[in-house]
Amino acid sequence: MKKITEHIAHGILTFSGSITSLAILLIVIFLFKEGLGLFNSPSVEKGYALCLHASNPAEQLMPQQIKQIFDQEITDWKELGGNEGEIIPFRFDEIFSLYSDEEFGEDYALLPQRLGDVIARNPAIIAYLPEQYLPRENHSVKILPLKNIRPVDFFSGKEWLPTATPAPQFGVLPLIMGALWVGFFAILIALPLGLGVAIYMSELAGERIRKLFKPTIELLAGIPSVVYGFFGLVVLVPLIQKSLNLPVGETAFAGSLILAIMALPTIITIAEDAMRGTPRMMREASLALGATRWQTIYKVIVPYASSGIMAAVVLGIGRAVGETMAVLMVTGNAAVMPRSLFQPVRTIPATIAAELGEAPAGGAHYQSLFLLGCILFIITMVISISAELISKRGHTNQT
Repeated sequence: MKKITEHIAHGILTFSGSITSLAILLIVIFLFKEGLGLFNSPSVEKGYALCLHASNPAEQLMPQQIKQIFDQEITDWKELGGNEGEIIPFRFDEIFSLYSDEEFGEDYALLPQRLGDVIARNPAIIAYLPEQYLPRENHSVKILPLKNIRPVDFFSGKEWLPTATPAPQFGVLPLIMGALWVGFFAILIALPLGLGVAIYMSELAGERIRKLFKPTIELLAGIPSVVYGFFGLVVLVPLIQKSLNLPVGETAFAGSLILAIMALPTIITIAEDAMRGTPRMMREASLALGATRWQTIYKVIVPYASSGIMAAVVLGIGRAVGETMAVLMVTGNAAVMPRSLFQPVRTIPATIAAELGEAPAGGAHYQSLFLLGCILFIITMVISISAELISKRGHTNQT
């Protein structure tokens, strides 16, 4: 009976582990499949095209150039390799101000012809039109060939405007830099504080104080991130704005402070466990050789526990990089390249949380958010692998 029970338990555990592994694998495959689909999307909004006069020598426009044209930041064709002359942007809905409903005919059958006439009369025009109304029969109209979104535009672009028309901008660099910027300064704040508390609890605090502090610190790790975000929004943000005389308090600095507070329990707990794992004979040998208590701490205990401390730091970074709600609430959510710690920024997790509910399923915006998830997955995977390697190296050295 005992062997049968063991076989049943073994089978259940094996089945559970297999199902869990398969589910994780399918999630990762789905994530990358949806994300990489972005590079099969056209550089303008799906279902639309750009038309030029047939005499216009321009052959190819980049997404950034298209946006600048319709934002009137580029106003001369000479800047785009064409003949010198003013660029005239034309959007589809402008045709209704030029013709009456009667002139379009039943079911707007004459609409492509009218659009072709408008383009034929204006050699400097660039028209943004739905594909079903393109004037394909008009020889005075040239439909501009469009390339798909390129990886270089995504990974090196500096503008994140996924809802811009006619050319959405999917530059992820501000989001990556925002996440790293906030996470880096959070660790700079949390590391000395966390290490100091870990040293105190491991080497200096009495047993009664340690029994009081240990559960309290571990309890902090269980507080929902939205509570931390609410605290930051109500307390830290106004305090930062008033004390530093800033236009707004929602800044990268506010995000770093909140993430530092959230990372402290992880750093303190793991670092303290690593220090308490130092063999007693090493402490006694150091003290017997005449070292003071402080010399023993920073010359014997901290070096011996360095791998555990590094693992604590790496896991703290992972907590900071992957945090969503708290950062979304206190950083201002401005998708710009960070140049100062006291300006609004936006991180990758905050972008996914803020925009996924509004992105049309299957569209370029939707796919770009999944690709952001792929980037976040890779970053956290690298952090986890680093922590594991550091931990294994520490165990090897101790052995």
